[in-house]
Amino acid sequence: MVITGCRIRGKEGLYDVTYDNGVFTKIVVHGKEEVPKDAYRADGRMMMPPFVEPHIHLDCVLTAGIPHYNMSGTLFEGISTWHEYKTTQPLVVSEIKERAKTALRLMAEYGVQFVRTHVDVTETSFKGVEALEELKEEMKDIIEIQTVAFPQNGILSVRDGKKLMEKAMDMGVSCVGGIPHYEFSREFGIESINYIFDLAEKYDAMIDVHCDEIDDGQSRFLETMATQAWQREMGSRTVAAHTCAMGSYNDAYCSKLFRLLKESGIRFNSCPSASMHLQGRIDTYPKRRGITRIKELWDAGINIALGQDSIADPWYPIGVGNLLRVLEMGIHAGHMTGYEDLQHCLDLISINGARNLCVEEEYGIEAGKPANFILLDGKDDYEVIRYLSPVILSVHNGNTIMEKTPAVATIHF
Repeated sequence: MVITGCRIRGKEGLYDVTYDNGVFTKIVVHGKEEVPKDAYRADGRMMMPPFVEPHIHLDCVLTAGIPHYNMSGTLFEGISTWHEYKTTQPLVVSEIKERAKTALRLMAEYGVQFVRTHVDVTETSFKGVEALEELKEEMKDIIEIQTVAFPQNGILSVRDGKKLMEKAMDMGVSCVGGIPHYEFSREFGIESINYIFDLAEKYDAMIDVHCDEIDDGQSRFLETMATQAWQREMGSRTVAAHTCAMGSYNDAYCSKLFRLLKESGIRFNSCPSASMHLQGRIDTYPKRRGITRIKELWDAGINIALGQDSIADPWYPIGVGNLLRVLEMGIHAGHMTGYEDLQHCLDLISINGARNLCVEEEYGIEAGKPANFILLDGKDDYEVIRYLSPVILSVHNGNTIMEKTPAVATIHF
């Protein structure tokens, strides 16, 4: 198949891109060679590697309102509402899979092809783990899924929490998760981080931890996590998610912290839509934004990606898996609408996420790499984010998984 007359993100001019048997085979300047009559005509639209969803909870999607809505909008009411759900509702693997597939279809419409999902392992029937591990295998040729053993209620603050984590890893989960700020005590939080790294080494797994997801400037588990990553030389396989407390750290401490973060090589995920919804709820005024220092991490050369987090669940009542909307929220909240930021902002939902998932080696539009790409109805980062340009074609391993006809408006004035 040939895509003719496309712009390739990061390159000047127009190109013709050929792929066959699931692999890019040739990329030439547009017009240099004759193209087949059935070539897909891009008409100057931008081709780029697919969007990456680095942080979602597929076991919880589309459960908003069951058994009741999160009326306060706080993170902690969301956790307690989910606890009611998982302990009072009959959990069925097929139902969890169908909800997750519905969410994945939404994400596919918006150009997502790589997904990392957390799955609650303190739901002791393990129906969620079973469902998402099955879905990971079933969807592998369409959307590549990584799973994270996520202890929603803590590791040490739950009876046999360590055994639950090990059971999940034995079932094939991809990453070790955690939630140190939600443990009963600071000591439990520190111990949970040490255990997370021990478990990751035992299973040769990646690490992705909900860390300091709270508006508390004294919640500083990130420094412990980064130190462990530095000591064990695991920074490139370690992600700290949310780190909302960093938005409340004083600048003197943050200056010291950034030295450690850079040395450790640790990576970050932020979920600006969900965090701005959940955090700052107990503030009067001024209200905190509840997000980490996205721009400061970006400017420091520390890898940070943006994710949706939730789709219509106890923590976030809306969301459709559209990462361009998440990006729009992130660049506004992070004061990243300057000229230079807007030229490269799509990195936050693409290559940066690929690095966090450790799939960057197979990611990119180059001859010999898997034919994974999207075509956007825009010509560059600035135009795409300004107009929230739709994805009109999404191809994974050479197979078209989504195609859309661009809308045409008729203005009568």
